Amino acid sequence: MQDIEKFIGGFSRFQQQYFNDNPDLYGSLRGGQRPRTLLIGCCDSRVDPVLLTGSDPGDMFVVRNIANLVPPCTPTASAGVSSAIEFAVCELEVERVIVLGHARCGGIRALMAPRPPQRETDFVGQWMRIAQPVAERVRRDLAHRSSDEQHHACELASILLSLDNLLTYPWLKRRVEEGKLKLHGWYFDLQSGALMAYSARQQQFLPLVCPLPAAH
Repeated sequence: MQDIEKFIGGFSRFQQQYFNDNPDLYGSLRGGQRPRTLLIGCCDSRVDPVLLTGSDPGDMFVVRNIANLVPPCTPTASAGVSSAIEFAVCELEVERVIVLGHARCGGIRALMAPRPPQRETDFVGQWMRIAQPVAERVRRDLAHRSSDEQHHACELASILLSLDNLLTYPWLKRRVEEGKLKLHGWYFDLQSGALMAYSARQQQFLPLVCPLPAAH
Protein backbone atom coordinates (compact mmCIF):
# COMPACT_ATOMS: atom_id res chain seq x y z
CA MET A 1 0.00 0.00 0.00
CA GLN A 2 2.97 2.34 0.48
CA ASP A 3 3.46 2.65 -3.27
CA ILE A 4 -0.24 3.36 -3.86
CA GLU A 5 -0.25 6.07 -1.20
CA LYS A 6 2.86 7.61 -2.75
CA PHE A 7 1.22 7.63 -6.19
CA ILE A 8 -1.99 9.20 -4.88
CA GLY A 9 0.01 11.85 -3.04
CA GLY A 10 1.99 12.49 -6.20
CA PHE A 11 -1.20 12.96 -8.19
CA SER A 12 -2.46 15.43 -5.61
CA ARG A 13 0.73 17.48 -6.05
CA PHE A 14 0.36 17.25 -9.83
CA GLN A 15 -3.27 18.38 -9.55
CA GLN A 16 -2.25 21.35 -7.42
CA GLN A 17 0.59 22.35 -9.75
CA TYR A 18 -1.26 22.08 -13.06
CA PHE A 19 -4.93 22.59 -12.24
CA ASN A 20 -4.70 25.13 -9.45
CA ASP A 21 -1.36 26.96 -9.73
CA ASN A 22 -1.23 26.91 -13.56
CA PRO A 23 -4.77 26.38 -14.89
CA ASP A 24 -3.99 27.93 -18.27
CA LEU A 25 -1.75 25.01 -19.28
CA TYR A 26 -4.43 22.33 -19.24
CA GLY A 27 -6.92 24.89 -20.44
CA SER A 28 -4.90 25.11 -23.65
CA LEU A 29 -4.33 21.35 -23.84
CA ARG A 30 -8.00 20.39 -23.63
CA GLY A 31 -8.39 21.34 -27.29
CA GLY A 32 -5.61 18.98 -28.40
CA GLN A 33 -1.89 18.36 -28.20
CA ARG A 34 0.87 19.97 -30.29
CA PRO A 35 4.16 18.59 -28.99
CA ARG A 36 7.21 19.44 -31.09
CA THR A 37 9.25 16.46 -29.91
CA LEU A 38 8.84 12.70 -30.20
CA LEU A 39 11.03 10.84 -27.72
CA ILE A 40 11.59 7.11 -28.06
CA GLY A 41 12.87 5.79 -24.74
CA CYS A 42 13.24 2.64 -22.70
CA CYS A 43 10.61 1.20 -20.35
CA ASP A 44 13.24 1.08 -17.58
CA SER A 45 11.76 2.60 -14.42
CA ARG A 46 15.02 4.47 -13.74
CA VAL A 47 14.86 6.40 -17.01
CA ASP A 48 11.69 8.49 -17.14
CA PRO A 49 12.18 10.93 -20.05
CA VAL A 50 9.66 13.47 -18.73
CA LEU A 51 11.34 13.50 -15.32
CA LEU A 52 14.86 13.62 -16.83
CA THR A 53 14.04 16.56 -19.10
CA GLY A 54 11.77 18.51 -16.75
CA SER A 55 9.01 18.52 -19.35
CA ASP A 56 5.51 19.82 -18.74
CA PRO A 57 2.36 18.09 -20.03
CA GLY A 58 2.08 18.66 -23.76
CA ASP A 59 5.82 19.17 -24.33
CA MET A 60 6.72 15.70 -25.51
CA PHE A 61 5.10 12.74 -27.27
CA VAL A 62 6.71 9.67 -25.68
CA VAL A 63 7.04 6.11 -26.94
CA ARG A 64 8.66 3.65 -24.53
CA ASN A 65 9.66 0.06 -25.16
CA ILE A 66 12.34 -2.38 -24.04
CA ALA A 67 15.79 -0.99 -25.01
CA ASN A 68 14.34 2.06 -26.85
CA LEU A 69 14.37 0.20 -30.18
CA VAL A 70 12.81 1.26 -33.47
CA PRO A 71 11.86 -1.63 -35.77
CA PRO A 72 12.60 -1.15 -39.47
CA CYS A 73 9.66 -0.32 -41.73
CA THR A 74 8.51 -3.74 -42.93
CA PRO A 75 5.10 -5.41 -43.31
CA THR A 76 5.81 -7.28 -40.06
CA ALA A 77 7.04 -4.26 -38.04
CA SER A 78 5.64 -3.84 -34.54
CA ALA A 79 2.38 -1.97 -35.10
CA GLY A 80 2.45 -0.46 -31.62
CA VAL A 81 5.76 1.36 -31.97
CA SER A 82 5.45 2.05 -35.69
CA SER A 83 1.92 3.45 -35.39
CA ALA A 84 3.00 5.79 -32.59
CA ILE A 85 5.90 7.07 -34.72
CA GLU A 86 3.57 7.49 -37.69
CA PHE A 87 1.06 9.44 -35.62
CA ALA A 88 3.70 11.74 -34.15
CA VAL A 89 5.39 12.46 -37.48
CA CYS A 90 2.43 12.55 -39.87
CA GLU A 91 -0.40 13.85 -37.68
CA LEU A 92 1.32 15.88 -34.96
CA GLU A 93 4.13 16.93 -37.33
CA VAL A 94 6.79 16.91 -34.63
CA GLU A 95 9.98 18.78 -35.43
CA ARG A 96 12.46 16.39 -33.84
CA VAL A 97 12.80 12.76 -32.82
CA ILE A 98 15.07 11.82 -29.94
CA VAL A 99 16.10 8.22 -29.34
CA LEU A 100 17.12 8.06 -25.68
CA GLY A 101 19.22 5.09 -24.60
CA HIS A 102 20.80 4.54 -21.21
CA ALA A 103 23.48 2.71 -19.27
CA ARG A 104 22.88 -0.70 -17.68
CA CYS A 105 19.96 -1.48 -19.97
CA GLY A 106 18.41 -4.84 -19.09
CA GLY A 107 17.22 -5.42 -22.64
CA ILE A 108 20.72 -5.02 -24.04
CA ARG A 109 22.12 -7.22 -21.29
CA ALA A 110 19.63 -9.95 -22.25
CA LEU A 111 20.62 -9.54 -25.90
CA MET A 112 24.34 -9.83 -25.17
CA ALA A 113 23.94 -12.80 -22.79
CA PRO A 114 20.93 -14.72 -24.13
CA ARG A 115 19.34 -17.55 -22.18
CA PRO A 116 16.89 -20.23 -23.26
CA PRO A 117 13.28 -19.02 -22.89
CA GLN A 118 12.14 -19.28 -19.27
CA ARG A 119 8.41 -19.07 -20.03
CA GLU A 120 5.84 -20.31 -22.52
CA THR A 121 6.35 -17.06 -24.45
CA ASP A 122 9.51 -15.20 -25.44
CA PHE A 123 8.25 -11.74 -26.32
CA VAL A 124 11.39 -10.05 -24.97
CA GLY A 125 13.69 -12.26 -27.03
CA GLN A 126 11.61 -11.73 -30.18
CA TRP A 127 11.65 -7.96 -29.68
CA MET A 128 15.39 -7.78 -29.01
CA ARG A 129 16.13 -9.54 -32.30
CA ILE A 130 15.77 -6.09 -33.86
CA ALA A 131 19.20 -5.32 -32.44
CA GLN A 132 20.75 -8.72 -33.12
CA PRO A 133 23.04 -7.43 -35.93
CA VAL A 134 24.45 -4.84 -33.52
CA ALA A 135 25.15 -7.46 -30.85
CA GLU A 136 26.89 -9.73 -33.33
CA ARG A 137 29.10 -6.88 -34.55
CA VAL A 138 30.03 -5.87 -31.01
CA ARG A 139 30.91 -9.44 -30.05
CA ARG A 140 33.08 -9.75 -33.17
CA ASP A 141 34.82 -6.38 -33.03
CA LEU A 142 35.22 -6.18 -29.25
CA ALA A 143 35.84 -9.82 -28.44
CA HIS A 144 38.96 -8.78 -26.47
CA ARG A 145 37.01 -6.38 -24.23
CA SER A 146 35.17 -7.07 -20.98
CA SER A 147 31.46 -7.90 -20.95
CA ASP A 148 30.69 -4.49 -19.37
CA GLU A 149 32.52 -2.72 -22.21
CA GLN A 150 30.68 -4.81 -24.77
CA HIS A 151 27.31 -4.02 -23.16
CA HIS A 152 28.14 -0.31 -23.16
CA ALA A 153 29.15 -0.43 -26.83
CA CYS A 154 25.95 -2.28 -27.71
CA GLU A 155 23.82 0.28 -25.85
CA LEU A 156 25.36 3.08 -27.91
CA ALA A 157 25.24 1.16 -31.18
CA SER A 158 21.57 0.25 -30.68
CA ILE A 159 20.72 3.96 -30.56
CA LEU A 160 22.39 4.42 -33.95
CA LEU A 161 20.54 1.38 -35.28
CA SER A 162 17.24 2.93 -34.21
CA LEU A 163 18.16 6.21 -35.92
CA ASP A 164 18.95 4.29 -39.12
CA ASN A 165 15.70 2.34 -38.84
CA LEU A 166 13.72 5.57 -38.52
CA LEU A 167 14.90 6.52 -42.00
CA THR A 168 13.33 3.36 -43.45
CA TYR A 169 9.89 4.96 -42.92
CA PRO A 170 9.31 6.85 -46.21
CA TRP A 171 7.15 9.63 -44.77
CA LEU A 172 9.69 10.27 -42.01
CA LYS A 173 12.64 10.25 -44.41
CA ARG A 174 10.87 12.79 -46.64
CA ARG A 175 10.43 15.19 -43.74
CA VAL A 176 14.10 14.83 -42.83
CA GLU A 177 15.15 15.52 -46.42
CA GLU A 178 12.84 18.55 -46.54
CA GLY A 179 14.49 19.94 -43.41
CA LYS A 180 11.28 19.68 -41.39
CA LEU A 181 12.46 16.98 -39.00
CA LYS A 182 15.71 16.45 -37.06
CA LEU A 183 16.89 13.16 -35.57
CA HIS A 184 18.90 12.97 -32.33
CA GLY A 185 20.55 10.11 -30.47
CA TRP A 186 20.96 10.64 -26.71
CA TYR A 187 22.46 8.43 -24.01
CA PHE A 188 21.87 8.80 -20.27
CA ASP A 189 24.76 7.49 -18.19
CA LEU A 190 22.98 6.73 -14.95
CA GLN A 191 26.33 5.82 -13.38
CA SER A 192 27.76 9.35 -13.70
CA GLY A 193 24.58 11.34 -14.34
CA ALA A 194 25.84 12.62 -17.70
CA LEU A 195 23.77 13.09 -20.85
CA MET A 196 25.53 12.30 -24.13
CA ALA A 197 24.49 13.08 -27.70
CA TYR A 198 25.67 11.50 -30.93
CA SER A 199 27.66 13.77 -33.23
CA ALA A 200 27.44 12.60 -36.84
CA ARG A 201 30.32 14.92 -37.72
CA GLN A 202 32.66 13.38 -35.15
CA GLN A 203 30.99 9.95 -35.24
CA GLN A 204 30.91 9.60 -31.49
CA PHE A 205 28.80 10.42 -28.46
CA LEU A 206 29.79 13.72 -26.84
CA PRO A 207 28.60 15.33 -23.58
CA LEU A 208 25.46 17.45 -23.72
CA VAL A 209 25.37 17.74 -19.94
CA CYS A 210 28.51 16.74 -18.03
CA PRO A 211 28.31 14.80 -14.76
CA LEU A 212 28.34 16.71 -11.51
CA PRO A 213 31.74 16.63 -9.76
CA ALA A 214 30.23 14.71 -6.84
CA ALA A 215 29.18 11.92 -9.21
CA HIS A 216 32.81 10.97 -9.71
